[in-house]
Amino acid sequence: MKVIARRAAALLLAATLTTACSKVPGVYVYEKDGQATAAKPGATDPKTYVADNWSSKIVPTVHDKAVDVTTVAAAIAKDPEAAGKQYGHQAGTGSPYAYMVKGSGTVTGIDTSVPTGPMTVQVGDTKVTIATGPVIAGTAIRDGVGFISFGDFTNQIDYAAAANQINAKAKTDVIAKVDLSSLKGKKVQFYGAFSALSPGTIFVVPTELTVTP
Repeated sequence: MKVIARRAAALLLAATLTTACSKVPGVYVYEKDGQATAAKPGATDPKTYVADNWSSKIVPTVHDKAVDVTTVAAAIAKDPEAAGKQYGHQAGTGSPYAYMVKGSGTVTGIDTSVPTGPMTVQVGDTKVTIATGPVIAGTAIRDGVGFISFGDFTNQIDYAAAANQINAKAKTDVIAKVDLSSLKGKKVQFYGAFSALSPGTIFVVPTELTVTP
């Protein structure tokens, strides 16, 4: 009887922790109403999903639907909620809005002392930060494109892993193709997405990044 009681208590604790963690941004994900249902038939593993959709769907979606970053920044400064509804996308109730943006500006510096390697780009009067790694974190691209849902995967862990795989693609297929050491003072054009986690901060994970004349 004691063994059964201990097992029951352990299961209850695990369920409680899982529920709590599901609301921690960056660890698990927010669920939409009715989202905690069985995965769709044919759900694939995160790595395969991203490999199949990165070039054919994810990057083109950002490229086609991105809004000028200065427009989004001004809208957020004026009314964050209205800006989110007009330009952003939420992965689930209570989650931050994610925005697909584009822009061009001058690189003013790259902070290599920080794991995310924030590169500062001055776009008009708007300061934009672009992640260059080696650590690329967050769910901005996954959430911003709007078509990647929890139901595409087996569980929350795989849904979160999809964001990690997307960030890995940004690192290998976008950032790695640019000579970061020579970018300061140069003009760049970018496409990508950011999540509105901190007011006044635009931290973009790029899907395209090119040096322009």
